[in-house]
Amino acid sequence: MRDGTLSGQVVATGERPAWRDGKRYAWLFGALIPLLIFAAWGLVNLTGLGLFWWFGPIFVYGIIPVLDLLVGHDPSNPPDSVLGWLEQDRYYRWCTYLFLPLQYLDIVLVCWLWTHHDLSVVDKVGLAVSLGLLNGVAINTAHELGHKKEHLERWFARIALAPTFYGHFFIEHNRGHHVRVATPEDPASSRLGETFWAFWPRTVWGSLRNAWRLERTRLRRMGRPTLSWRNDVLNAWAMSVVLWGALVAAFGPGVLPYLALQAVLGFSLLEAVNYLEHYGLARQQLPNGRWERVDPRHSWNNNHIVTNVLLYHLQRHSDHHANPTRRYQALRHFEASPQLPSGYASMIVLAYFPPLWRRVMDHRVVDHYGGDLTLANIHPAKRDRVLARYGPTSARVAA
Repeated sequence: MRDGTLSGQVVATGERPAWRDGKRYAWLFGALIPLLIFAAWGLVNLTGLGLFWWFGPIFVYGIIPVLDLLVGHDPSNPPDSVLGWLEQDRYYRWCTYLFLPLQYLDIVLVCWLWTHHDLSVVDKVGLAVSLGLLNGVAINTAHELGHKKEHLERWFARIALAPTFYGHFFIEHNRGHHVRVATPEDPASSRLGETFWAFWPRTVWGSLRNAWRLERTRLRRMGRPTLSWRNDVLNAWAMSVVLWGALVAAFGPGVLPYLALQAVLGFSLLEAVNYLEHYGLARQQLPNGRWERVDPRHSWNNNHIVTNVLLYHLQRHSDHHANPTRRYQALRHFEASPQLPSGYASMIVLAYFPPLWRRVMDHRVVDHYGGDLTLANIHPAKRDRVLARYGPTSARVAA
């Protein structure tokens, strides 16, 4: 499957160009992710096997990596001459909007299954894990919507974030991460030698702290108190409180432990993606103390079709950082971007096992910098060990 080629001259602005998006209808599969819960329910009824309450992790960590290998990758880009038209095609927006009602339908269904079916604790945990992964993917939908200028889409982003109680992501990511990405100051940029398990508390706490600081600064400039309803962090959390309160009122307090579990798993999936997107990559500090401009060298990219379709081209992360408001269907591949060896689903599994992750990724960071690791973003606690292993200039690469 290809993005398509320019089959003729692009027609005048506002008219449909001759170019065709080869993935146009495949983008609908991103909105079908919430149907995993319905698939799990159906498979349990069909087979009688409670194993399928765990269908979420089976699909995310097992089936998607296999599909990535079978379907392959696609580095082709839409022609520059059609980007404006492509971004204005509202069909692509509806592909993301469709995710939200299905996401909330799943949440209600899972709460009903927890409370109205005779499920074991293991089965309920499996459902919580599956729901957590779904809501983790929903954070990516929120990411796509939250970068847009339209007020409605930004509210949709907050709705998608409410189930995981991670609404502050909307503030910190847009106004924090995109400013500090690939620098030691960014809690969402992982460092060479840092394991995912060390990164997780640093990014979770750091992102929350930075979101609160950003809002406090914004409100002070407006002459308003931090503790007010104009605080977007508090607004986001209030949406989560209302949602969870409604679920508890409808299904009882017994759903709370499982809601908490799925929330932690959901935002942990997001942070696993953050971990692999900028691992070891660094922007260099200029003589004036500022950081160099973000460019394609500062994000790990991947072009496997299946994961890109399911995550709205999130793996074309370099173009996203260069053009944060650009819509997913128009994001481009850059040859200058360092490439992950596989799609995000596969790489997340590696991230959970630090020895495997280091074996696959550390030498790629070394190669990316031509052996000069003084240019990399190294975990301070591991700096001496990393430089002792590879040297400031790797002899292996130099040779």
